[in-house]
Parts: sequence; structure tokens; C-alpha cells
Amino acid sequence: MNARVARWAVVFGAACMLAPAHAQAPTQARTEATTQATTQAQQSAPPQPAQCPAGLPAATRCLTGQDSAGAFYWIAIPAAWNQVLVMHAHGGPELGEPRAQRSADDLTRWGITVKAGYAWAGSTFRQGGVEVRAAAEDTERLRQIFEAQIAKPKLTLLHGQSWGAGVAAKGAEMYAASVNGRSRYDGVLLTSGVLGGGTRSYDFRLDLRVVYQALCNNHPLPSEPPYPLWQGLPRGSQLSRTDLAQRVNACTGLNLPASQRSADQQRKLSTLLTVIRIPERSLQGHLNWGTWHFADVVFKRLNGGNPWGNTGAGYVGSDDDTALNRSVARYRADPEAVARLAADADLTGAVKVPVLTAHAVHDPVAFVELENAFLQTMQRAGNTKNLLQVFTDEAEHSYWSDPEYPALLSALQAWVESGNRPSAQSISDACKRFAAVYAGGCHFDVNYQAQPLNTRVVPRLP
Repeated sequence: MNARVARWAVVFGAACMLAPAHAQAPTQARTEATTQATTQAQQSAPPQPAQCPAGLPAATRCLTGQDSAGAFYWIAIPAAWNQVLVMHAHGGPELGEPRAQRSADDLTRWGITVKAGYAWAGSTFRQGGVEVRAAAEDTERLRQIFEAQIAKPKLTLLHGQSWGAGVAAKGAEMYAASVNGRSRYDGVLLTSGVLGGGTRSYDFRLDLRVVYQALCNNHPLPSEPPYPLWQGLPRGSQLSRTDLAQRVNACTGLNLPASQRSADQQRKLSTLLTVIRIPERSLQGHLNWGTWHFADVVFKRLNGGNPWGNTGAGYVGSDDDTALNRSVARYRADPEAVARLAADADLTGAVKVPVLTAHAVHDPVAFVELENAFLQTMQRAGNTKNLLQVFTDEAEHSYWSDPEYPALLSALQAWVESGNRPSAQSISDACKRFAAVYAGGCHFDVNYQAQPLNTRVVPRLP
């Protein structure tokens, strides 16, 4: 048994012993989650008419509200509705209390969905932070509100973006059972997905923290109390994003023109980008995530336990890799914390409906290799017949070209209705037809295949 397999065997065994009851009895958990979502949907006040955000088609009907669990939401129904509902699970996640504006912003960004004739509904989720199951429950609750108080669509597609792709995939697992002979979600679209699960997708951000600290020694500063970097921040820290950006700039000159950086700053910046294999423009965002989101996971979800380790990770790409590997901090993950994070945020592949994933090859935020991790998950579950993965030759994460999304949605809809799995080529061809209506062009790379995640992220030992 190799080290990677051994590690996950240990994690799986710990998860069986330590995870909540829903991880031990998925059928019972799905039933309980559905019952809770139904009750809360019935208790929610009816959605209220609202002026649509700018950019939506004329005569679009918009509604908004707050459900009984506290999540805000927006709904949009085009005048020429095709009777297909797209439930949207947003990325992020944001920290702090939910904001109604978040859902309005999501509707604005994904207005192409409404322009293409689909109804759209998106929740803010009832809480901020990295909790996948709760977000999936919030999405299901909104679906039930739509059906009970607006209309019953002929089909419901579940769209997850970025971190929300993990939410959507988890929701498709949680609500896999049909109701009255009909699936809650007829098909799933996952774009720019963080699909490696919580226990694998963020390993590289721990790598970033330890390599950054070895090079810069200012997060934390020598004058500040030390703490294990997997915590993100110590409890009660007052560090702001502005503070951290200033520290990063002082060390690497990140916010300076290259011509104004010192030789030492440029060396450290180049080392970070080469070793962690991220582009310059995403360095600050990844470091922020490995700071405040790590703290959210550790202290709000795992009672202070450590779900990430870097034992045995060998960092390469610096001027002196031997010295670098001697200087980085080393941590071993706590099996109980790993199991609890896995129960919430890892995926099983138990999805019985068509799943279409799309990812930009040069995504600067969610590595394209995460798609290979999801492929392996679906393979282990025996559900690869339900999966099609396509790729675009783009370098963006949050949004691509307008014609690409209706091409994806229409392909997924046709797959659901006909039972015939599309191909990357057929989706690319469909995109060209949509490009006659919507600006932006088509960028599908029909021959691309994602490589294993450990070709991009440094493997680690148990």
C-alpha cells in the first residue's frame, strides 16, 4: 500500500468512527436533511416582488426574500421561460453574516442564464464560512420554496460555481433520492469547481503559508506570538487584510511594478510562485484564504483541530531546495479533525443524474487538476457514466465567455431529456451557435484532459 493510499485508508477509518451519524448512515441522513429542508421551506415567508438587477432582459420577473433559516435569496423568471429552473450555489465562501446583496450580485453575474430562457434561483446561504452541507441544505430549501410558491418546473438543474461546485456536488449526493418518482435535481453543472474535497483541495494553501513564512518571516511577525500556521490565525487576532497585504508587499514587492522591486523581493516572489505553482495575480487571494478561511474551518467547524498536514512534502523550485525544506514548518494532521472535515466537505461520487463539469485550463484560483480528483471520486463510486468533463483554454476563474454557459446548460438539458451523453465537441459546436447571439466567443479545448492533482500539489505522507 503506497503512502497516499495508506493516508486515505486511515482517514476513511477515522471518518467511520468519528463522523456524525449522517456520515455513517447516508440514507437516513438524506431523509432527515430532506425533512428538515421541507419543514423550513414551509415555514418561510413567501418571496416578494422586487425590481430586477440591471442587465436582465425586459419583463423578467424577480422576487426576493429570506427563508426561515435566515438565508437571503433572489429568484428571476424570464418572460419566455423554458420551464427549466437553474438552482445556483455560489462560490467563496464569504465569511461573516449573510448579506442579501450577495445573491443579487450572483444574479447579475449569471444573468446569461436568464437571457437564455432559464429561471434562476440563488441563496446567500444562512451563514458565512466553510460549511458545505449547510449550504447544500439552504439550496434545497430554496428549491422547495420555488416549487411550493412559484411553479413546478419541468426540469431542475443544479449549478455550482467554484467552492459552490462542491456544495452542488454534495447536494446532489444528499438529495439523490427521488420524490414522487421524480429527482429533485435532474442534472448538475459544476464550473470552476473546487472538487477535491475539503481534505485535499486546500493542501497547497498550507504549503503557501509555510513557504511564505520561511521566506518572509512576517506572517506572523517575530514580535507576535507564534502559532501553528494551519490555524490560519490565532483566536482573537485583529490582523486585517490591509495589514497582510502590506506585509506581503514589504517582502515580495507584489504591489509594485517589477522594475521597482528589490532583487531580494523579486527573488522571494519568484520562489513563492515557482514552488507553489500559482500565478502572481492570485498570490494575495490564496494567502488570504489560507489565513481567514483556515481560521474559520479550524475554530468554527473543527473545535481547534488540525485537518491539514505537510509531513513528507518536498518543496522544489527555489535556489536551494535543501535549505528551503529544512526551514519550513512541518505539521501532521489530526485524524479526528480530518474525519470531521471529510464528513462535511469531501465527496463520495454517489450522484445518479448527469453531471457536467467545465474548467478553465489556466484557472488561477481552483487548479484544473481538481477535475482529475473528482473523476477519481466518480470512478470509485462506479458513476463515470454520469460524468462528462470539458475544458476551456482560458485563464479566468469567476466567469468566462457568455456563449459558453448556455452551451453547457443546453447540453446538460438535452442529456437529461434524451439520455444521450454529449461530447466535448458537440458542446463546442453548440457554443458557436450561441456566439451568434451572445458576445465573447468560444474557447473550448476538446482534447484536454486534466492531470492528477499530485502533479500540481506537492504530495504528502500520512
